[in-house]
Amino acid sequence: MNNWIGSIGNATLARLGAVARQAGTLFAVVWKALQPRTWTLPFRNVVARQILFTGYEATGFVSLIALLSGVLAVVEAQIWLNKLGQTALIGPVLVTVLVRELGPLLTNFAVIARSGTAISTELANMAVNGEVRALDAMGLDPFVYLAMPRILGVAVSVFCLSVVFCTVSFLGGFACLWLMDAGGFSMPRFFANVVGALGPADVFILLAKSILPGMLTGACCCEEGLSAGHTFSAVPIAATRGVIRSIAALFVVSVLISVAAYL
Repeated sequence: MNNWIGSIGNATLARLGAVARQAGTLFAVVWKALQPRTWTLPFRNVVARQILFTGYEATGFVSLIALLSGVLAVVEAQIWLNKLGQTALIGPVLVTVLVRELGPLLTNFAVIARSGTAISTELANMAVNGEVRALDAMGLDPFVYLAMPRILGVAVSVFCLSVVFCTVSFLGGFACLWLMDAGGFSMPRFFANVVGALGPADVFILLAKSILPGMLTGACCCEEGLSAGHTFSAVPIAATRGVIRSIAALFVVSVLISVAAYL
């Protein structure tokens, strides 16, 4: 019995320690990012490359997911709203489904699958090859040179991709309504309905559910990559653990933000 209770206590302390480390990492990233001397030319170059890979090059993939999501959301919403005789509620329904929940969630999933694995693998290879130790020996902080620009780049990319997701999904939803000839929605009326349903809470939720999980994804993947062992077999392990931790952080943060926003 004591061993069982002790194992639960050790696991709880380990989880709390991990949460404290992630919170400290995010605080350090924000604190250092606010200092102008941090933004050296090499730092800016790494941030730009991360945004290019994570954000710009993933736009097509995210847009395809957004288009399909918008069509599915409109079809399901239109079916149920027609039954209830409340077709004018299509805007609030789409804002709730796409802006508050589906958009940030699917965008983060796409970034984790595409860029989270790449970050963990890249940094784990650098750790195994001794490049991280070489940077440290030259007086360059691996956190500032390797982790910070990737965390910031992922956060900015997730936010931009979430905006793209919402925009494309609404366009796809309107196209679906137009093809179905449902509800007599013209484009101005449809988007006026959607914009009218948007409120400050929706903007806050979109910001929080895109930027915060994006930073946590970068932090988890960087930590796993930089803490990889000295053998190449540790590289896939670091990539897998980075992705799993990022997905867990995404769901926990999304639930907490939703509860805080709706209460």
